[in-house]
Order: sequence, then structure tokens, then C-alpha cells
Amino acid sequence: MDWTKDETKFLKTMSDPDKIQGFLDSIDYNPDYECRSPRWVIRKRSAHCFEGALFAAAALQFIGYQPLIVDLKAYNDDDHVIAVFKEDGHWGAVAKSNFTTLRFREPVFRSLRELVMSYFDFYFNIAGDKSLRSYSLPLDLTIYDPRQWATSDEDLEYIGDKLETIRHYPVVNKKMIKNLKKASDTMLKAGMLGSNEKGLFKPK
Repeated sequence: MDWTKDETKFLKTMSDPDKIQGFLDSIDYNPDYECRSPRWVIRKRSAHCFEGALFAAAALQFIGYQPLIVDLKAYNDDDHVIAVFKEDGHWGAVAKSNFTTLRFREPVFRSLRELVMSYFDFYFNIAGDKSLRSYSLPLDLTIYDPRQWATSDEDLEYIGDKLETIRHYPVVNKKMIKNLKKASDTMLKAGMLGSNEKGLFKPK
């Protein structure tokens, strides 16, 4: 990627997934409907979940990981995108979210599904409805390296469009959905701690 000298210096401080997560946790949540590049995130210190996942993937690529993102689809709620990585054959994740419970995961999960299911009980809308329904295969962003996705000034919605076309795997069936319990008030408060109200999905 065509990083500037200052950007390269900054990215060198992102020496492991935990430090990448720390940066994402420290910046503002972007409530606007747009999709800007990791370069924009570095400059503006703001990101929503998709921009955060793209930044995390770029930072992971900078330190030697594959830049992989996974789409988590929800019902009556925002979808969520995470950057995933593997260490010693186990999956972990880095993510930006308006909910505290949908962010970092240690690389301790034996399969991608196992990783995704670690989000299930903590993935709920502001009404407390548990909303995660499916997940995609990982999208390797190196296919977009010729378009300089990490440093481009163009909107990156084309990456989101690609995620929509990738096969998604359900995590619950109709009977399970019918029997789901709401998140507790305590979990709701914990999940929404520090959230940006403008960026919260309003369920129907």
C-alpha cells in the first residue's frame, strides 16, 4: 500500500491485534452512512463498524496477517463487520462497534463458526432482541490491492457490495429464533456503555 511516512510510523505502533483494537476503542464512532478508507480513519480518528473492520484488516496486513473481514448479518438491527485473524490455527477478531460487547475476540476459537457464536448472546438491538442470524465466509481484501483500498479517497462501498454476494451461513433456525430471550437490562446497559446515540439502529 502507498502509505505516507507518517502513516507508516503510526502503523508501526499497531504491533499486534490488541493494539489495533485499543486504537479503535479510543476513536469516535462514525454515525454517517459512508465507507471511507483506513487512511481516512487514521486522519479523522473516527470509524463505524465497517470502516473499523477495514482499518483493522489493513493494520493486520501491515504486520503480516491476511486482511480478512467477515460479515455478520442481523434481523431488525445493523449488520456488523469484523476483521478476523488466525494464530496457531485459532481464530480471533478485531472490531469497531457502538456496542462494547461486539469488539475484540482472543485467538482461541477453533473454527470461524465458533468465533462467530461467541458474539451471539451479546449481539442485540436497543430493544434487547438478540439479532444475529448468519455470517459470511472471510473476504480476503488483497483482491482489492490494485485499487489501493487502504489508502484510497474513493468510497469503499464496493467492498460492502461484495460481502453481500458471499455465501452466508445461518446460526439459528426458526424454532430457536422463536424461543430467544431478550438481553437483560444489565447487559443492555453494559453493551451500550459510551455508545453514540446517532449511530444506534432504531428497531421496528
